[in-house]
Amino acid sequence: MPNWSEVLQEIQQEIQTNPNALDTVRRKYLKEVSIKTGRNVIAYYSGWLQKPLHPDNAINDKDKSAFMVNIHKMDRSKGLDLILHTPGGDLAATESIVDYLHSMFKNDIRAIIPQISMSAGTMIALSCREIMMGKQSNLGPIDPQMGGVACQAVLEEFEVAKNDIRANPHAAVLWQVIISKYHPTYLGACRKAIDWSVELVEEWLVRNMCKGNTQMVKTILDEFNDHTKNKSHARHISKERCKSLGLTVLDMEDDNDLQDKILTTHHAFMHSLSHSNAVKIVENHLGVTYVEAVPLPNRPAN
Repeated sequence: MPNWSEVLQEIQQEIQTNPNALDTVRRKYLKEVSIKTGRNVIAYYSGWLQKPLHPDNAINDKDKSAFMVNIHKMDRSKGLDLILHTPGGDLAATESIVDYLHSMFKNDIRAIIPQISMSAGTMIALSCREIMMGKQSNLGPIDPQMGGVACQAVLEEFEVAKNDIRANPHAAVLWQVIISKYHPTYLGACRKAIDWSVELVEEWLVRNMCKGNTQMVKTILDEFNDHTKNKSHARHISKERCKSLGLTVLDMEDDNDLQDKILTTHHAFMHSLSHSNAVKIVENHLGVTYVEAVPLPNRPAN
């Protein structure tokens, strides 16, 4: 199967006679993944690495429509392989999407992580029956953020402030400057977001991947939801670490042919996001595609 450079060369050759070369090449390789597995495949790709400032990079409520379009007319008895490449996003939208996917495919959903699925993307992966990862694959912490700041970090900072002021009242003036940036309901909202995130993942693990093993669920949550341990919401958690926690992780390397098809598909999607105005592509093995795109700049009139 072609590597990164070879996929790009194929696209460049194809585009000489086909203006839709990006779509043609991408769909060809995505279909090969489905032929190999005998399962439905949906690839959910965000362009946050290529266009980091666009808000539609994140998981949002519009994605429900993308999945509805992709699942329509599928033979749902074949289950679903969900290829994920996302920085995460809105918690409410994530809950709604997972509920919808489970209503369509029950527990027969496998997440495939070619490179990175972070935050709410990790939550979607943890809702699945199993997760396929390679040596290059990473998940991320699920502790929620508000305004780009980890909720647990906010609560930790507030506790430090209270303890410091209690021990040294003169420090109140300094802390007032720092803490004044939080509005009155902010701390409560942070606590609720943390609780919500944990409750969702716990429910999904209990009913699917970790059914009947509550201790394993606790171990997984303690790792993925602990901002103090992870140090950063951007922490990349490796395949081996995921396996050590008890997650049902399949080694991509166990089937070289499938691994090649997945990674070639990944390269094709990344090239599509780099060489088009797309910021998100949700596409299935049947060629059904939903795209969110950056508006093209207005061209001067002739």
